[in-house]
Amino acid sequence: MDINRVFLIVLDSYGMGAAPDADRFGDHDCNTLRSIVSSEEYLTPNMKRIGLFNIDGVDYLEGEADPIGAFARMQEKSMGKDTTTGHWEIAGIISQKALPTYPSGFPQEVIKELEQAFGRKILCNKPYSGTQVIHDYGQEHESTGALIVYTSADSVLQIAAHEAVVPLEKLYEYCRIARGIMKGKHSVGRIIARPFTGKYPNYERTPHRHDFSLLPPADTIIDALQKNDLATICVGKISDIFAGRGVGRYVPIEGNEDGMRKTIAEQAEDFKGLCFVNLVDFDMKYGHRRDTDGYARAATVFDSQLGAFMAGMRENDILMITADHGCDPKAPGTDHTREYVPLLLFGKKIRAGINLGTRTTFADIAATVADIFHVPFKTQGKSMTDKILL
Repeated sequence: MDINRVFLIVLDSYGMGAAPDADRFGDHDCNTLRSIVSSEEYLTPNMKRIGLFNIDGVDYLEGEADPIGAFARMQEKSMGKDTTTGHWEIAGIISQKALPTYPSGFPQEVIKELEQAFGRKILCNKPYSGTQVIHDYGQEHESTGALIVYTSADSVLQIAAHEAVVPLEKLYEYCRIARGIMKGKHSVGRIIARPFTGKYPNYERTPHRHDFSLLPPADTIIDALQKNDLATICVGKISDIFAGRGVGRYVPIEGNEDGMRKTIAEQAEDFKGLCFVNLVDFDMKYGHRRDTDGYARAATVFDSQLGAFMAGMRENDILMITADHGCDPKAPGTDHTREYVPLLLFGKKIRAGINLGTRTTFADIAATVADIFHVPFKTQGKSMTDKILL
């Protein structure tokens, strides 16, 4: 019997051990999963039952005697450890060349062009923590109207502005302008709007963040599904990451819990195709802020909601859980970490207890989804359907 629905949930930054090429990316003994399970706040019995702790390399936890799902670890082949390259690879595109990064800030010619286009001065222009940058530059921004522009270790240009100084739609307009400017050799993966509110020193970022992404250089699995009249429901920032291309329906969310509530709500809908979900809090709120206990609590809450999701699955549903990179809260600095990521597969049509070993690219997910729905799609990934489907 055909599979009707695939629910693909990306736990943003949920890595599980340094990839073989981690040194090349400035990472060494990084392991997001190992770090968060050390917290007393961590409890994920549902992921454990599927096979999370049975995955190759997890030698620091006791696995499930009889896992109810299939499982693997996946190695990224793309040249990057950021959201864009990770999701593109999950969706079938391997990036041979890293997107540009700016460890010393953006060149002055870029800043001048942005200032001229915005009609506002720019503050900061350095790699910075998102919460620290509004603390350090927020007052000057409020008094002058200048925009806070900063970056990170990722291929991003971020624009922070107080909602009382720059209305949301105006901030989004500035980001669209920047997206038009940042092209060619300066084609950063994402332009990110970072609105905040409050008074110094208690500024707070709002949930109105919006990503303006570089268009994928080729068709992704969501393009392929859409072209074959299959549903592509994108929950959370998936739509932003793919610049809206291939997105049949966008479901906005405010945080992980809301994301899972809305994903569970999608179970009640009748559709044939893919529901593609990103839960960004793991990365944004806890990984980058090096909050091990917070990350662990978020994993625990997700797992509780996962139990409800699993109970609501239909006969012809498949659940896939993975990640796009690591962000080890015990690693030095505040950046992403180059790690393996987990893959968990569950459903009544999935063979239980199958160890799929170490996959050499995240693109195996896209190849598998294409195979499940019998749609033509060109990718370097290899389908796993012959091993996982009953």
